[in-house]
Amino acid sequence: MRMVDMIAKKRDGGELTTEEIQFLVTGYTDGSIPDYQMSAWAMAVFFRGMTARETGDLTLAMAGSGEQLDLSSLQGIKVDKHSTGGVGDKTTLVVAPLVAAAGIPVAKMSGRGLGYSGGTIDKLESFAGFEVERTREQFLQQVRDIGVSVIGQSGNLTPADKKLYALRDVTATVEAVPLIASSIMSKKIAAGADAILLDVKVGKGAFMKSIEEAETLANAMVAIGNQVGRKTVAVISDMNQPLGFAVGNALEVKEAVETLAGRGPRDLTELVLAIGSRMLVMGGLVTDVEEGRKKLEELMASGKAVDKLAEMVEAQGGNKQDVYELSRLPQAKIIHAVTAEQEGFLSAIDAEAIGHASVVLGAGRLTKEMPIDLAVGLVLHKKRGDQVKAGEVLVTIHANEEHLLQNALKEMEGAFKISTAIDGDQPLIYKIIEA
Repeated sequence: MRMVDMIAKKRDGGELTTEEIQFLVTGYTDGSIPDYQMSAWAMAVFFRGMTARETGDLTLAMAGSGEQLDLSSLQGIKVDKHSTGGVGDKTTLVVAPLVAAAGIPVAKMSGRGLGYSGGTIDKLESFAGFEVERTREQFLQQVRDIGVSVIGQSGNLTPADKKLYALRDVTATVEAVPLIASSIMSKKIAAGADAILLDVKVGKGAFMKSIEEAETLANAMVAIGNQVGRKTVAVISDMNQPLGFAVGNALEVKEAVETLAGRGPRDLTELVLAIGSRMLVMGGLVTDVEEGRKKLEELMASGKAVDKLAEMVEAQGGNKQDVYELSRLPQAKIIHAVTAEQEGFLSAIDAEAIGHASVVLGAGRLTKEMPIDLAVGLVLHKKRGDQVKAGEVLVTIHANEEHLLQNALKEMEGAFKISTAIDGDQPLIYKIIEA
């Protein structure tokens, strides 16, 4: 087999065999296939696409390019959850302990944030001493002991995907749906779960800007999951405004704890219940979503959901008291309120602008090496559709540097649109895709 033949085959709209895809992934991982040939192939895929079978083969080849986590020693059906990322998306911080408190084991590897899409691992480090790097045995033993552990991704998990993603990022091929789908699903499969719940974000603050794009990606990932024997469900949810009120690491942790206690924002709570209840069904704990939802609401009301997060924090080196006393989390020195200049209805919040403002403050990073400030961020006081009076606070900015506050204010110019009326309701969940 020759790489040049595979590039030509895909350029001309042909379908690669399973063996050809395995050759391609193995060769790129070990360095025998150079970047320039792989980038030519990626561009051919961008224009010509891949069949469902090709995409499934690519996913499995990348999943098998490095270590694979074996979760078979854990009791029960292991259900993983993945979000395609957005602004204020702290869902994993709520769903992982909540579902674990219900009795579904959650052994989750998460990533750090890049750009305005925050990372679960960064947020968890708001708990002083929290250890995101764990040995495989520590990770598995913790899940056996308390039912949940969330750690950083293993260094040798899907090395082929790491190389290919870095290449796509600099060759304008990131948006190729088969490559996005196989990238996400290869990591999920290598992480060892029996079933996978995908939260595909759509809108101004998401990677997929239109419902059609989000559906195409969701369908591709569900097809891959089910093709390789993992029960997979995708929830397409809104990211035209930030999720919940808080954007920024420690601020989002506080909101996640409030949500676990049943006092969270309406949209975040609803999404958590929609995702969590389906995870309980997929894990075989309940027979339908309504039963799952009721169980999760009871865990929130009883305090058991918050207790499970506290157990996880303590098991991973943090102080569980931080969960019960949120004032112990990092706090910013400067608190600045942005008020409405007119009255009316809040007709739109630009999630992307809010996300960029949080990065400018230091809550996110533009490169993987950048340090982040856990204390800074923004807290919304109004959401789309809310009535606003002139002078009312729209958002509070938490900053540690005056010049970064001013830069964030520039990023947010025009982010809040106030109108005399609202055009209809914007759904939180657009569609649920199952095989």
